[in-house]
Amino acid sequence: MSLRRRLFLQMLGVAAVLSVALYLTVRTVAERAAEATQDNILAASATAIAEAARAADQGILVDIPYAAFAMLGAVSEDRVFYRILANDETITGYEDLPMPGPGGAGPAYLTSPYRDTVVRIVRLNRQLPVDGRPVDLGIVVAQTRLAQDAIARRVANVAAGLGIGFFLLAGLLGGLAAQSTLRPLRRLAGAVSRRGPSDLRPVDHSAPSELQPLLSALNGFIGRLRAALDRTETLIAEAAHHVRTPLATVRIQTEIALRNTDDDATRRTLRAVIRAVEESARSAGQLLDHAMVSYRSDHMDRGPVDLARRLSEMVHSVTPAADLRDIDLHLSGVDQPAAITGDEVLIDAALRNLLDNAVKYSPADARIEAALAPGDGWFWIEIRDRGRGIGEAGGAELATRFRRGANVGDIVGSGLGLSIVEEVARAHGGRFSLENREGGGTCARLELPRT
Repeated sequence: MSLRRRLFLQMLGVAAVLSVALYLTVRTVAERAAEATQDNILAASATAIAEAARAADQGILVDIPYAAFAMLGAVSEDRVFYRILANDETITGYEDLPMPGPGGAGPAYLTSPYRDTVVRIVRLNRQLPVDGRPVDLGIVVAQTRLAQDAIARRVANVAAGLGIGFFLLAGLLGGLAAQSTLRPLRRLAGAVSRRGPSDLRPVDHSAPSELQPLLSALNGFIGRLRAALDRTETLIAEAAHHVRTPLATVRIQTEIALRNTDDDATRRTLRAVIRAVEESARSAGQLLDHAMVSYRSDHMDRGPVDLARRLSEMVHSVTPAADLRDIDLHLSGVDQPAAITGDEVLIDAALRNLLDNAVKYSPADARIEAALAPGDGWFWIEIRDRGRGIGEAGGAELATRFRRGANVGDIVGSGLGLSIVEEVARAHGGRFSLENREGGGTCARLELPRT
């Protein structure tokens, strides 16, 4: 379950509890207020009857005033019952009407079933002197609870409406609160997700104090990962450097031996050795290039770069390797400067790997075309050969590290050349694509923005 949903459900649960509490509170308070109102009216009615009672020659005379029952009838159409007692003997009214217990000086109240209904009863006591003796007079008045029940139902409906409204409002506000609470976390996640795969800088993003431990832990992890990658790249670069030095020595000695022998078989063997050393040196160079590109992508030394001059020099640098296989290198589009802003070392690495790949996978006596042309805000460089093509794999797939096509398994390679080009293009905000050519071969296209 998502954190937002969990937080929203917790707020919704709290809102539900508060809504029920609001409903019960409003209903209880309203019922008590209605009951208190009825009690006051009952007490006023009983008091009016008690005040109308007086002593007579033959006993007690009770003249029940009209107002005593009229005030009860004015409230609702409830039925009214009464009972008057003298020394606990009924002298008039409903003899079976239940009575509250003695209430002392004040009125006493009771809710009791009576004649298939429920009534609210009040009892008021008073003493009257009759023939010189005190007589305890009890006035009992009862009224059905139809009006009070109707009021309770209306109040319950209002309370339920208030509870539901409060619940819905609390749910809406809870959702907004959950969204607002998690917004800093989403902003932090967005800031991290927008980073490139090689961006291992510490996350410098404002966040609430509750997210600071997470931010510190994330930066600590990034620091450890960056240190581990730096150690790995350093190891690869040092290993490649130490491999290239003896390979260069072997090549020089082999070339000397090639010049000093006239035996055809020996010359073929020495040429094979030179090609093997060349392939091994190329693989070591690609490992070194990859370590360098991975580091410089985060620390680019930007400046003016003339793509025409860089392409010309890179073509010139691979010409000796192409001549060994009688490969013709054709260069076009470099007559005019092609200035961009970028890292010259990274661009050289990309061009060198594109040309190395073209020479390595082209057959003998083939032709390789290196072309430079301007576009709308871009310069593009195409390296076209008549080699084996990219087979069934897509260009994007082959541009990943250590990925090679299924049709070049018999040729030594590291699977790093195209990934180096892809990383250089991404670091400059450019694009790299790889496609099969009609008639066989590959077209590698590197596009770089002018600025």
